[in-house]
Amino acid sequence: MSTLRPFHLAIPVRDLVSTRDFYLNVLGAKEGRSSSTWVDFNLFGHQVVAHALAYEHEGNNETLNQVDDDLVPVPHFGIILNFSEWQNLTEQIKKAGWPFEIEPKLRFEEISGEQWIMFLQDPSGNGIQFKLFKDPNNLFVK
Repeated sequence: MSTLRPFHLAIPVRDLVSTRDFYLNVLGAKEGRSSSTWVDFNLFGHQVVAHALAYEHEGNNETLNQVDDDLVPVPHFGIILNFSEWQNLTEQIKKAGWPFEIEPKLRFEEISGEQWIMFLQDPSGNGIQFKLFKDPNNLFVK
């Protein structure tokens, strides 16, 4: 696999205090620059920027999509981790007592896309997926 570049993702949040707590203390991100309306997080080398909503949006735009045996929240974002990162993060989330939307589990067993997955939501309901591939070279293999 070629060297990947960090991505930048901006997400809406309801409250920067609970958002900071979640990303720093549950996921172990590092805080970068910030203002009174946004904060940058270094999440496994990627820049996730939480923007406080200027107004409250009515309704829930979440959609669920059937993948394997799970209903997966869409939209969501995620990061593919290595084995030690996966183990450490899984334990960190459990220790923090943060609920999983989908508990850590093996998906697509014994085929090229075999992977461990887990889903959770941040305090504002943004869906986050973490993956661990048995073989990272199979990330895009059909």
